[in-house]
Amino acid sequence: MIKYLRIDHVALHVKNLTYSKSFYEKHFGFQTYFEHTTPNEIPIAYLKLGDTILELTGIEDSPVKGFHFCLEVDNFDEAVEKLVKDGVKIIQTPHKATARHYNEEKWQRVVFKGPDAEQIELRG
Repeated sequence: MIKYLRIDHVALHVKNLTYSKSFYEKHFGFQTYFEHTTPNEIPIAYLKLGDTILELTGIEDSPVKGFHFCLEVDNFDEAVEKLVKDGVKIIQTPHKATARHYNEEKWQRVVFKGPDAEQIELRG
């Protein structure tokens, strides 16, 4: 049985990544702890507030719009197989995830489409 462990992060697509990072740091106490650029050149910053992770994606004009949240799973392959079998549409196929911490080195990620076009990312 697949065990969904927790919400790993919530993501916002922002127009100005530098401004948004500063805004969340200054006004809400978040701290930027990891940044990278995806293979398709989207800059991403991860901010922490306690155990809460906010992902800011610098997307001005991209086919990826709106909002996503990410669930960490205990068995990635089993979770993907079950969701595909159940007919949940994949938006982005499974691939290696960029590790933010050493314990994520072997993680993969996949993105599914929710009923209202929200994106549901799985990592594990």
